[in-house]
Amino acid sequence: MPNYTFSVNGKTVTVDAPADLPLLWALRDKLGVKGPKYGCGIDVCKACTSHLDGEKINPCVVPVSEVEGREVTTIEGLAQGDKLHPVQEAWLEQDVAQCGYCQPGQIMAAVALLKKTRNPTDAEIDEIENVCRCGTYFRIREAIRSAAAKM
Repeated sequence: MPNYTFSVNGKTVTVDAPADLPLLWALRDKLGVKGPKYGCGIDVCKACTSHLDGEKINPCVVPVSEVEGREVTTIEGLAQGDKLHPVQEAWLEQDVAQCGYCQPGQIMAAVALLKKTRNPTDAEIDEIENVCRCGTYFRIREAIRSAAAKM
C-alpha cells in the first residue's frame, strides 16, 4: 500500500493506506483522531466535518490520497493549548450539546462559516447542513451569534 504524508492539527503524519480509503477512517482508525464522528459515510449528516487547508470538508467522502501534503484540522486542533476557540467557548456557554455526537462537526462547520462571514444572518446560519438528532438548532444558532460577537 502507498504512504500518504499530510498534517493533522499541526503535526506531520504518514499513513499507509489504499488510495481510496476515506480520510475519516485514516483519521480514526490509523491515527486515533476520534473527534470527527462517523454518521452516514455519504456526506449527508456531516458529523465528521473537519477542515482541509482551512476549508470545510467531510472526510467520510474524501479519499486519503487527496490530502497528500495538505493540512487537515479536526475539532482537536481548534484549541490553542488550554485556550478554547471562541466557538468552543460559545458552545459551552450556550449549553448546546445534548448527546454531543454531532457537536464536533457542528463546531467545525460554525468555525468555517465565521471565517467567511463575521456576522452571519439567520439564513446563512441555516445553510449549515449538519444534522443534530437532538434538535439543538436554536442553541447552535445562539452559540454562533455569541462566538461572532467575540471574534
